[in-house]
Amino acid sequence: MASSSSLFRCFLHFFFFFFFFFFIISQVQAANLPFHPRDVLPLLPRQVSWPVLNSLNSPVDLLPSFVGSVSSSNRIVNWKGACFYENTAWVEFHNKTGSEFGGGTLHIKVSYPHSWTCMDLYVFATPYRVTWDYYFLSREHTLEIKEWQDKAEYEYVKNRGISIFLMQAGMLGTLQALWDVFPLFTNTGWGENSNIGFLEKHMGATFEERPQPWFTNISVDDVHSGDFLAISKIRGRWGGFETLEKWVSGAYAGHSAVCLKDSEGKLWIGESGHENEKGEDIIAIVPWDEWWDFELNKDDSNPHIAYLPLHPDVRAKFNETAAWEYALSMAGKPYGYHNMIFSWIDTIGGNYPPPLDAHLVASVMTVWSKIQPEYAANMWNEALNKRLGTQGLNLSDILVETEKRGSSFDELLTIPEQDNWIYSDGKSTSCIAFVLELYKEAGLFDPIADSIQVTEFTIKDAYSLKFFESDSSRLPKWCNDADDVKLPYCQIKGKYRMELPGYNSMEPYAHMNERCPSMPPKYFRPQNC
Repeated sequence: MASSSSLFRCFLHFFFFFFFFFFIISQVQAANLPFHPRDVLPLLPRQVSWPVLNSLNSPVDLLPSFVGSVSSSNRIVNWKGACFYENTAWVEFHNKTGSEFGGGTLHIKVSYPHSWTCMDLYVFATPYRVTWDYYFLSREHTLEIKEWQDKAEYEYVKNRGISIFLMQAGMLGTLQALWDVFPLFTNTGWGENSNIGFLEKHMGATFEERPQPWFTNISVDDVHSGDFLAISKIRGRWGGFETLEKWVSGAYAGHSAVCLKDSEGKLWIGESGHENEKGEDIIAIVPWDEWWDFELNKDDSNPHIAYLPLHPDVRAKFNETAAWEYALSMAGKPYGYHNMIFSWIDTIGGNYPPPLDAHLVASVMTVWSKIQPEYAANMWNEALNKRLGTQGLNLSDILVETEKRGSSFDELLTIPEQDNWIYSDGKSTSCIAFVLELYKEAGLFDPIADSIQVTEFTIKDAYSLKFFESDSSRLPKWCNDADDVKLPYCQIKGKYRMELPGYNSMEPYAHMNERCPSMPPKYFRPQNC
């Protein structure tokens, strides 16, 4: 398995090429035309343009917005664009090539631009292809598809249509959004500030600076098996990834690990997502001294770490032998990419911060399947096959099979993950699923363990469990000893004070977290969802 860093590099290279190409075209075609001030803001000096653009655009504007699907049944779609205020699309089926299934022409009529220099960017997708186009002239445009790939694509477009996505920020707004999202993944002070700014803006998070020292001298004698570690990274590739994960899930931490003590009293850390010497993210059981030294001195993501000790009554239930057996059985297995996204998506419409939706998820999967098919199989194809009860279907086949069954892709995504599903590389657990599956094996979810699927839990769901210490007088003496604000848990590293809204507040219940919405910025959830 290639390292996760290569996935991010490929992703960023694709977007940089994509938008740089658009940028060059726009500069040539917009020359000598009357303009709208907003269209040229990114070309002005940074001190002039950036304050204005930052109020107009954000990294979220990189996401295309679904405007509709055109098919033989849904004949005409109308919408308002970023540049053109009146837009209409329809599809015409034909057989100009004399092929078995023919082809089609997508007609798009655009009119009433807000300026002469603006331009609308679009992505068009079916399960079998993704393409794009841009429009800056008021007239009818066409996108030719000479031949449908096969009968399945023809039937899909006929019944479900071609999906149309608008880059809602427009040409240069999209470039500005790209400029804003790039630093989220950079290992710089600029990147750290960008991640903090994103979380403050989109989640309402606060970052209050703690007094120094920004780490705690921990006595391992006070640490017990089952104690939880909530970790938040705010710079570098994992910092950027965690920022987006926090935004969609409502979690104020992006990674997790669990403490384990052996029969000799030595402390170990169990972690899914530990990078080995090959750059692979695996499940590992690491000595505490090695793990803590890395976090203090070598982890360049600026990790903020909270230690959440179990409540004494919960610790009394914790079966240490069973926990160790499970941890050792999983050691060395790959990180749980198979079920990483499915703990977040529980409902058809209540888990997608705008402009995200199931259509966009399907299209991103389609694009990624073309660029990196091996990652597509690893990250969602197997999991989607599990939900259909099929084997070996690629993404296109999965989408068509879902339609044949009278269902939809957004419904398919909401089917709960099952803890006992076995993938091609064994059981699959993300960082939090690994910790909670260990809790499950250790008896903490008894007597309702059979009705709990921990792979449906986000990190927020985990630290909200009523498993942790509720009496601050029982916290270790070194807990928050240098901080004038006494948290209900122990922050052991980090410049900024960690927030964990909803901490230690929910008793487990059957089918917990299988149908919960998670919409920012409040992330309200109904009772017993």
